[in-house]
Amino acid sequence: MNYADEFRDPIAARGVLAAIARVTDEIGATREKPVHIMEICGGHTHAIFRYGLDKLTPPGLEFIHGPGCPVCVLPMSRIDECVEIAERPGVIMTTFGDAMRVPGHRKSLIQANADGADIRMVYSPLDALELARRHPDREVVFFGLGFETTTPSTALTILQAAADGQTNFSVFCNHITVPPPIKALLDDPHMILDGFVGPGHVSMVIGVRPYDFIARDYGKPIVVAGFEPLDLLQSVLMVLEQIRDGRAEVENQYSRVVPDDGNPVSIAACAEVYEPRPSFEWRGLGEIDASGMRIRPAYAAWDAEVKFGVGYGKGPRLVAEPDGCRCGDVMTGRIKPHSCPQFGKRCTPEMPLGALMVSSEGACAAYYQYGGLRLEEAL
Repeated sequence: MNYADEFRDPIAARGVLAAIARVTDEIGATREKPVHIMEICGGHTHAIFRYGLDKLTPPGLEFIHGPGCPVCVLPMSRIDECVEIAERPGVIMTTFGDAMRVPGHRKSLIQANADGADIRMVYSPLDALELARRHPDREVVFFGLGFETTTPSTALTILQAAADGQTNFSVFCNHITVPPPIKALLDDPHMILDGFVGPGHVSMVIGVRPYDFIARDYGKPIVVAGFEPLDLLQSVLMVLEQIRDGRAEVENQYSRVVPDDGNPVSIAACAEVYEPRPSFEWRGLGEIDASGMRIRPAYAAWDAEVKFGVGYGKGPRLVAEPDGCRCGDVMTGRIKPHSCPQFGKRCTPEMPLGALMVSSEGACAAYYQYGGLRLEEAL
């Protein structure tokens, strides 16, 4: 399979791993602490555990699993508001599958569905718009969530609904952006980070320029990476070589897919439909300035917050995580998933207690599923 098999070659992987070990040793000769590299994409976290890359890399290198799962970091208050909308008469709530199980303060969407709300899983916001066309007597709401990867499809669907005059369709917007939480993590005095493996799918939309501040203002290297094991290993090696050489640059390992300047059509659609929120709560991390998107007033007719009188800042926020849940500590690299006292006990993928166990891209769920695999066994 072109662009897959050649990036899963164990022989080539062993060569890159040898180079990683060599460069890690060279860095270790000048410092005592391990090198801490954070991946900030749930797909990367999933791949690291699936292929056992955290076990194959040398002891002087530590992966820190960042807040790369947009489903996982949704605050409880927003789930509660989504359930409130879904339980109103005449509403059809639509959402992606992973969002169905995110626990809110009262219940999850899947529990609300069991209690009688009409909640349907869709594969794209266009599916929700089609439901609105087929049910003109119902209010169809799409639970819009995700990083920059999914914001264009929601924006384009709103533009299509506006062009069609389909006013029984609206979006409960919870789209979030990647650069602000990276800045928040770098501003945290307790964080120990030496470099980043940058997100692949997000960068397909926004390009690599939005990460310039990481190298310019904080002196940390970042390499945008693909999702196959050799993509990730090469990206780690590129980060390590920058650290060894005393450089801090933005590099693009995934150039076969990611253009440096992003996708202009997607960027334009998002700029037309969204504007930044002053702040947004990230589950496990707290409030982060300008990290969320909201629908512009020009498209208020398709904004569920306006239509249903709910919205960020109108209800309780910063709801505490369940007792013993340490998702925030996992996302900031203070502990590994298995060090959480609830991991695999009260908190499993079937019955998630914490945010990072909800989606397969969450660090805890990925560790739970793939924790014992090695690259040779997974290929």
